[in-house]
Amino acid sequence: MLPFLLRQLKNPVVFEAPVYINPETNEIPTAPKSEATFSLNFTRMKKQVCFSVAHLQVLLLVVIFMAFTTAEGQTCRPSGRVRGRKPPKNQCNTDNGADCCKEGHFYSTYECSPPVSGHTKAILTINDFQKDGDGGAPSECDGHYHSNKKPVVALSTGWFNHMKRCHKFINIHGNGRTARAMVVDECDSTMGCDKEHAYQPPCTNNIVDASKAVWEALGIPENSPDWGWLEITWSDA
Repeated sequence: MLPFLLRQLKNPVVFEAPVYINPETNEIPTAPKSEATFSLNFTRMKKQVCFSVAHLQVLLLVVIFMAFTTAEGQTCRPSGRVRGRKPPKNQCNTDNGADCCKEGHFYSTYECSPPVSGHTKAILTINDFQKDGDGGAPSECDGHYHSNKKPVVALSTGWFNHMKRCHKFINIHGNGRTARAMVVDECDSTMGCDKEHAYQPPCTNNIVDASKAVWEALGIPENSPDWGWLEITWSDA
């Protein structure tokens, strides 16, 4: 619809004005006395029309820009909070730098994640998918544990999308490289600070939690300051 309106603005339709006859004199009104006056009036009218059209085009562009920036600026807002509690002794696994819930601290929960695109921004974290690892319970997709030597990931709740990405592959772009990994679990953004989640806080809504094999595929050494927390982009494979 918008391209049609713009074409009409650039190529306006010209209508012929009707001719009126003075009922008292039965004469057609005469044109301006001088060509100069007529030309001046026509020029002024033309400038006014062009000025109005130009303003309308600018207005349309502003509306388009505002709609675009509004859509881009939409964010996934917290859906609730979880109150932290002190983990029982030896119940919080801190492998791979994992955090334990702090008693009395409130953690935001999310039921959504940012929109997925060809280059979705995310934070890559590291997870132990093996039994007794910091990942806690078995993977949600199949109820099994997975070797850290295999490139597997867990996605934040919104991206996990009610298991619709289970056993599907994603491409992870970071450190100038690309790794391909299979989705096997959810990085729960809606719950946390309990036994099922190894007494760790809920995931934020933009996490790709990956096995060591993914980090190695991206060429990140374990002694690197980026190990365990890296800004990346990802896409469905």
